[in-house]
Amino acid sequence: MEPLPRGAQFIRSKMLWEIALGVAGDFAIPYHGNRDVAIVIGNGSGENFRPWLRMSPGSPILAQAVVRGDLEAAFVNPSALLTQAYRGTGLFKEPLPVRVITSYPSWDRFVITVNPRAGISSLAQWREKRLPLRLSIREDASHSTRVLIDQLLPLYGFTLADVELWGGAFQLNGPPGDPRRLAAIKDGSVDMVFDEGVGGPGNWLITALEHGMQPLELEEEALKKLEALGWRRAILPAARFPHLDRDRVCIDYSGWPLYTRASLPDEVAYKVCAAIAARADEIPWDPNSYTGLDQLCRDTEATPLDVPLHPGAARWYREQGFIV
Repeated sequence: MEPLPRGAQFIRSKMLWEIALGVAGDFAIPYHGNRDVAIVIGNGSGENFRPWLRMSPGSPILAQAVVRGDLEAAFVNPSALLTQAYRGTGLFKEPLPVRVITSYPSWDRFVITVNPRAGISSLAQWREKRLPLRLSIREDASHSTRVLIDQLLPLYGFTLADVELWGGAFQLNGPPGDPRRLAAIKDGSVDMVFDEGVGGPGNWLITALEHGMQPLELEEEALKKLEALGWRRAILPAARFPHLDRDRVCIDYSGWPLYTRASLPDEVAYKVCAAIAARADEIPWDPNSYTGLDQLCRDTEATPLDVPLHPGAARWYREQGFIV
C-alpha cells in the first residue's frame, strides 16, 4: 500500500497530522500538558463535523470516557492498568466493560534501583529506618508509574508523603531517560530510581547499573497483592543487561493495548484490525518487541493480555488464522 492514500483530503489530513506532531511534540510541554494527539474519523461534508471513530492515547482513567462513549478507542500503557479497569481494582471502583482491539508490542519492566550507600536492601527496611532518601520519579502525579508507586508503597506501610516527612526529597522527570535524571544518577545525587522505560538501548537503567545502582526486589507478599490488582511479576534478565549480576524479579510493564467498550459495533473493531494490517509497513513498530501481526492478539511477553478481545477484532484475527 502507498505511504499516503490517494486524494487531496489525505494530503490535507497528513498536513494536519504533521502540525499536531509539531505542536504536541514540543519537549517543553510537561507530561500533564497539551501533548496528546487524538485521531477523529468522520464526515466533514456538512455544516458540522460528524465524528464516527475517535481514538486517543492518554491516562488509564480514559477508560471511563471510552465506556461512556466519549471516545471509541484509547491506548493505555501498560496493559496492567487496563486489567484493573476490567477487574474493577486499583484505580477503578467497579469493573468496566472494556475489550481489546489490538496490543502494540512493547517489552518493558518497572524497576526500583537503589544506591548501595543508602544502606537498604528492601522497602520494608527503608520503612523501618525512615531514611531521608532522594527519589527520582516522574513529575506528572497522574503518570502510570506514579499510580503504581501509590499502590505499592502502602503495602509496606508508607506513602510518598511520608518520605517527605522523613526528610526525603524527589528529583522529578519527564521521560524515563530525562537528562536531569541521567545527570543525577551520574553525580550520585539520587539514592533511588522508580520507573519503567528499560526496554530499549540508551535507557536510564543501563546508566544506573553502570554507576553502581542495583535493582531492589519485592517480597512475595507484596507481589501477590499487586497481582491481585492486575499487575504481573516478571523477570529482569541479566542476559539483557551486562551490568546486572543475576536475574531479578520485578513488575511487568509491557504492552500498549488499544481498547474499546464491549458495545462497540463489531464491524468497527474489525475495520480497525484490517487497517492495522493494511498499513503495517507504515507503523513504527518497536524492533526489540515486534515479531509480526499475529502477535497483536496473543498473550506474549511483549503483549500481555488479561482482558478479552472485542468480538469484532477476534473475528478478524480468527479469519487470518492468528487465533482459533
